[in-house]
Amino acid sequence: MTQQGVRWTTDQVLALAPDAVSRKAGSRLGAAGPWSGTGSSDEGAVWGLCKGSGSRPYQTVVDVADASGPAYKCSCPSRKFPCKHALGLLLLWSGGEGAVPAGEAPDWAEQWIADRRGRARGERATDLQGSGSGAGSADQEGARRRAERRAERVTAGATELEQRLADLLRSGLAAAEQAGYGMWEETAARMVDAQAPGLASRVRELGAIPSSGPGWPVRLLEECALLHLLDQGWLRREQLPEALAATVRTRVGLPASPSGPPLRDDWLVLAQYDTADAKLTTRRIWLHGAHSRRTALVLSYGAAGRAPDLTLPVGLALDAEVAAYPGAGQRRAALGEQFAPPAPTGVRPPGVTTTEAAARYGEALRDDPWLDSVPVTLDDVIPTPDGTAWQLADAAGNTALPLAPAATARPGLWRLVALSGGAPVKVFGECGHRGFTPLTAWPTGPGEAVRLC
Repeated sequence: MTQQGVRWTTDQVLALAPDAVSRKAGSRLGAAGPWSGTGSSDEGAVWGLCKGSGSRPYQTVVDVADASGPAYKCSCPSRKFPCKHALGLLLLWSGGEGAVPAGEAPDWAEQWIADRRGRARGERATDLQGSGSGAGSADQEGARRRAERRAERVTAGATELEQRLADLLRSGLAAAEQAGYGMWEETAARMVDAQAPGLASRVRELGAIPSSGPGWPVRLLEECALLHLLDQGWLRREQLPEALAATVRTRVGLPASPSGPPLRDDWLVLAQYDTADAKLTTRRIWLHGAHSRRTALVLSYGAAGRAPDLTLPVGLALDAEVAAYPGAGQRRAALGEQFAPPAPTGVRPPGVTTTEAAARYGEALRDDPWLDSVPVTLDDVIPTPDGTAWQLADAAGNTALPLAPAATARPGLWRLVALSGGAPVKVFGECGHRGFTPLTAWPTGPGEAVRLC
């Protein structure tokens, strides 16, 4: 989260707000309209001029590269840190380079950045001289205290959420339908206040279940149980294995950085697709290492209505490094240095049967119970109608995987059917509790990858 090259999500920015009023005011300033002279640097600074009520715009600058957390400077009279202008600038910056392009910092921003970092270097040098080592430095101690304060706020939020779930079950699930979406939105806002954006996101998803059609009480109870499990995982994180504890921290919404050495490989771009909500567009890019045989997920973000920056062509291979994020069973990775542009390749990912795919998802749930799906490549399957639904049937067996309901409504289904023509094909997609979502397919013989999403 402290690297300038990795732009934060909307929830991560809003989690910095000192209160709900600042969060709301900052959100209004997260668009390009009131801003001019915006820019960012590779060293981790973001700046801009925000039009206010006076004749002169407010000068706002944020240092996002400090290991101990972001620092803010604004010429407005607010005593809140960060102020609404700093929040708005970070929201604008989180939308991508098109909103806040790279450039040279103006004098007023450069001077503050230089003074601040100069003081930080001096403090670190003093700490090293006084202690003889980096341990116990002011920056490390400050970062530790901030992490502890945030953990305390998340714990308070998780405890409050546990009480609200208990109240819901005590009063009956029918109360959720009567209360409407407002109850869940207010609870989600409380989780954002607690700096737990992951909990906030899952709470918002609960709000849509009562209006999702027949059988909604069962689905609501299942999701409440998973949310309860995540709460308990956080409250008892000290008792968990480190890998599972890292997964819990990620699911709660705490920022994480890639850990371990980067892995260089020829990465086949398996699939790329976007999901969007009212505030954010998320691009998911699946990669397969030709030599390591690892599957990695790279995420890229853009503000609502704006495409994320990173785009990779499906079916081509990329000579690059990726670094994995911590957590049990986590596939997410950061794309590092690229040594050559994407190039055509004859590599295809190895496949499994439909039975093996379902077993693979079951095994993954042991490491991450909140996992919606796992990446899977199916070999020799035939798209087959099943009443009003569709399934992928093994060509050499009697087993099949149902397609996820959302997948049957996409044009990609008909591209898959046309590619198959009743013959077996290789299909990459996501296998989960809702079924299989096909993303890319290859013909049995020679032929290029066909995007299905």
